[in-house]
Amino acid sequence: MAQMSMLFSMGSSKKVITKEEWEKRLNDVKIRKEDMNKLVMNFLVTEGYVDAAEKFRMESGTEPDIDLTTITDRMAVKKAVQCGNVEDAIEKVNDLNPEILDTNPQLFFHLQQQRLIELIRNGKVEEALEFAQEELAPRGEENQSFLEELERTVALLAFEDVSNCPVGDLLDMSQRLKTASEVNAAILTSQSHEKDPKLPSLLKMLVWAQNQLDEKAVYPRINDLSTAKLEDPSIS
Repeated sequence: MAQMSMLFSMGSSKKVITKEEWEKRLNDVKIRKEDMNKLVMNFLVTEGYVDAAEKFRMESGTEPDIDLTTITDRMAVKKAVQCGNVEDAIEKVNDLNPEILDTNPQLFFHLQQQRLIELIRNGKVEEALEFAQEELAPRGEENQSFLEELERTVALLAFEDVSNCPVGDLLDMSQRLKTASEVNAAILTSQSHEKDPKLPSLLKMLVWAQNQLDEKAVYPRINDLSTAKLEDPSIS
């Protein structure tokens, strides 16, 4: 009777699964260590942790699917953009593979846009206007989306106090990070590698699956992904 009372304690048809039962079910799922190692290596390579990837390769025997030396070059590009050295980043990308920018006009425009933002940030107004007119305006004439982004960027020049500027977010660090991420993804794609690591996607699938299961059962959830601790349904 106590078990039946627990089963219907939620006032619905939800099934209650104890922590012991849930752990038993999890233990019945067999996952190869090699597959887990590949997930870890995929994350390290994609995110650019070259030293950690090399150490993990030595310790686990897991081989990366790309040359680890290319990670250093890719991270140098990413760092250059994050530091505002966009010209240097473009040169490095072309050294890696000239086709990356030749075949991706949107990426090239965004890098040039970032160059314009850096000129404005450094107070080089005349140089910024000249650069916008010569390098970006012609691209804006060919693409309406580019034109709108150019107009939004040039609007920064109309405000002495960018804190009150409606497009002031372009000067935030987040804009550099956004551009750097786009470049990083393009380089990975050119190397026939996924542009996003698999592990975060799997974690998103875990959250989605738990949300779906919440509608049908009361069970030990993982509420903190950093610890992956199962929370007992009786105390959650």
